[in-house]
Amino acid sequence: MEHNMRLFEEPFNLILQGKKIIEIRLNDEKRQKVKIGDHIIFWKLPNCEENLKVRVSGLLHYESFEKLYKDIPFDLFGRDGKSLEWMIKGTYKIYTKEQEKRYGALGIRIELAD
Repeated sequence: MEHNMRLFEEPFNLILQGKKIIEIRLNDEKRQKVKIGDHIIFWKLPNCEENLKVRVSGLLHYESFEKLYKDIPFDLFGRDGKSLEWMIKGTYKIYTKEQEKRYGALGIRIELAD
């Protein structure tokens, strides 16, 4: 199965460079359909004219972003040297605590597809 998701420029480029191998998302209804072996096409914001294709190699389910961040080294997100506080603050600019409580957090382990 193939999924489409939008991604800001910096994480998009980190995936292309091989520095980001885990994408963080809310585990909402759309992400609950993602399975290992599926493909995701990431469209680079803001204009979504450029894309890249990855294969899902793992799914990491957590009840909160904080627990996810405490369990996974930041370099796998392309965020080596950042603090837990920085990671959480950035996440809450995208998702609300209410969404997190309702759906939980998802780490999607990815690899560039051919």
